Amino acid sequence: MRTAISFALAAVLLLALRPAVAQQQKKGSDQTRSVQGIVTGPDDKAVAGAVVQLKNTKTLQIRSFLSQQDGTYYFHGLSPDIDYELTARSGEGASGTKTLSSFDSRKEAVINLKLNAKR
Repeated sequence: MRTAISFALAAVLLLALRPAVAQQQKKGSDQTRSVQGIVTGPDDKAVAGAVVQLKNTKTLQIRSFLSQQDGTYYFHGLSPDIDYELTARSGEGASGTKTLSSFDSRKEAVINLKLNAKR
């Protein structure tokens, strides 16, 4: 009889914990963010094929992306607890460095990069 009660109690506890585990897993998937934007030239036109670099300021790891035909770029899976620096380069010139701060709470940040004319 005691064994049956123990099994019943264990089953009730497992059922009670199931929503908490699901909530925890859901929270874990929300722990990333992304950044996207458009690379434009000095003439404000979209630049295809520009090299956009994303630098993790904690590890100094750099990820690169070539801007699409419409000048867009996209990085995902970023930690919300780390600052990132973004730059773009192309035959038309280079952009200044822009920062995606850990204090920026947006899940999907938009940072446009404008290339300065070559000197």
